[in-house]
Amino acid sequence: MSASEAASGLDDRLAAVRAGVVDAARSAGRDPADITTIVVTKFHPASLVSELYAAGVRDVGENRHQEAQVKSGELADLPGLRWHFVGQLQSKKARQARRYAHAVHSLDRDSVIDALASDEGLLDGFVQVNLTDDPGRGGVSPDRLETVVERVLATPGLRLRGLMAVAPLDEEARPAFARLRTLSERVRVLAPDARDISAGMSHDYREAIAEGATHLRIGTAITGLRPEGR
Repeated sequence: MSASEAASGLDDRLAAVRAGVVDAARSAGRDPADITTIVVTKFHPASLVSELYAAGVRDVGENRHQEAQVKSGELADLPGLRWHFVGQLQSKKARQARRYAHAVHSLDRDSVIDALASDEGLLDGFVQVNLTDDPGRGGVSPDRLETVVERVLATPGLRLRGLMAVAPLDEEARPAFARLRTLSERVRVLAPDARDISAGMSHDYREAIAEGATHLRIGTAITGLRPEGR
């Protein structure tokens, strides 16, 4: 496949997802402009992020600190490009992540929250919720939600935007996202401005939009398959 054919495929996939987001938003009676699509570029080279930027994308996501750190450094000259950290962040890497991240979508441990504290600027944060009964999955259990939210609110340098979750693999996505929406309402009792919901991936973003998602994390539907060997 030539470079021009690859670029055309990327443009086509991006256009298809953008159209799908608009359609899903309108079906839910929502304004598409209220929804941010984060293109998850894990395992893809920085050159792909440059192509996405040229196509108008300004929000990209990574789930591994080392990869995010390298790419953000290579593309530091692209104005307005926002990096979202969407994976599990180690507390020992948290301070380094602050240097490039616009937002961290996976706040679920006291150690990470504390490590992100800073007196220099605000970092947007989403508390990750575990929508399953498996304690091994990432995220806060619903019964601990208010405790973790209060810790984020008390941490200097963090601005709570709302909640993040991944739909369970063993159930339909929409009921899970409906539970997330209910949890979001609980959070707004403590933090009225924390109304954002980070939910929805390539296969279930329409269901997430129907339940109020404001931030989508979409990878392969836009980027295509991972490079060979990844």
